[in-house]
Amino acid sequence: MASKVPRFCRLYSQQTTPSFIRQPLSRSFATETQDLIPPTRRPTTTFRDRLNAGPSLTDFVNSPPSAETSSPTSANLPHSTDPPTSDPPLRTALVGPAHRKREITRLPTWLQTPIPTSTNYKRIKADLRGLNLHTVCEEARCPNINDCWGGSDKSAATATIMLMGDTCTRGCRFCSVKTSRAPPPLDPHEPEHTAEALKRWGLGYVVLTSVDRDDLADGGAHHFAETVRKIKDKAPGMLVEALTGDYGGDLEMVDLVAGSGLDVYAHNVETVEALTPAVRDRRAGFRQSLRVLERAKGVGAGMITKTSVMLGLGETEEQVWEMLRELRNVHVDVVTFGQYMQPTKRHMPVHTYVTPAVFETWRQRALDMGFLYCASGPLVRSSYKAGEAFIENVIKKRERRRDVTMVEDLGELPRGASI
Repeated sequence: MASKVPRFCRLYSQQTTPSFIRQPLSRSFATETQDLIPPTRRPTTTFRDRLNAGPSLTDFVNSPPSAETSSPTSANLPHSTDPPTSDPPLRTALVGPAHRKREITRLPTWLQTPIPTSTNYKRIKADLRGLNLHTVCEEARCPNINDCWGGSDKSAATATIMLMGDTCTRGCRFCSVKTSRAPPPLDPHEPEHTAEALKRWGLGYVVLTSVDRDDLADGGAHHFAETVRKIKDKAPGMLVEALTGDYGGDLEMVDLVAGSGLDVYAHNVETVEALTPAVRDRRAGFRQSLRVLERAKGVGAGMITKTSVMLGLGETEEQVWEMLRELRNVHVDVVTFGQYMQPTKRHMPVHTYVTPAVFETWRQRALDMGFLYCASGPLVRSSYKAGEAFIENVIKKRERRRDVTMVEDLGELPRGASI
């Protein structure tokens, strides 16, 4: 009887055995290299040769300043207030594909800052990370971070502490801070931790700011005020500047923060009124900011109010004049002017790079209008180290004058004498 083997099995058995089964398997040691095929290397290019032969990053950072960047015009910025004699010309370049070239303006020399590499900068950064503190210096990519953090003495450094997290509920077109409709909840221990950290840091002047928290009923005002009170409890001699939002126009929240014991109330109008809708979030407004500054000024007789303005967004000279008049009408004491710098390509482009001579002109005009102080320069920001030093001196002089008046009223000191 013939074997009834399925047809597909007979066909399979008649096929030739694959070579990898017939050949005996061989194993080799991992260290054997004689059979390895050497990898092929890509031929070097002229660009790579030039790049490897060029200076390293360390050489670039530590190289002496060139004659172009060490001119008297740019060397003294941002602290110099002397009127510059002349400004170097702006440089342009053509970028893009050959069939679609476009001209761009390169970053002017007066806006170029060194990369922070000092030991003190690294120490302060480590301290802030260890204390879980956020700073607007880092979040907003401030160009003055090397100047403010890189001094020889940590106690003389300036850092603007950002409260209520690092995520904002608003999306202004100039700002690089992260945004979200539902940021993480507030840390209830932040006021205590911030006060303790600043006390150990030993600063004489501290700036507090915060993201906008429109998701909270009070906009975070109670949290902000509690932080100020904790700082004053732990370090009574420390001067506190609060750079706040507008709390959605709720002036009772402005009263709460302004009455918490701070020394300087700051709120930025950012730009002229005509450009506000295009620059700031739709929930912000120029008139609303004026009402905030006016209300803060009325809380205390000795309260110093402050605001900051960016130039280079397309404003006209007349618009800046009108803005300054509006600020004086609500008795703002301090104003600062700085150059707008585009944080990323997703943000508003720079309309104009304003020269140091123009900044100096606006500084003098502001002082002539009666402002107590004006810091104006390409690298000046609302939290500006030299400006804080001036305000600190003003506050201390006022305190000494008040003490003299109190002693005179008690009859223990002759009129006109000093202590």
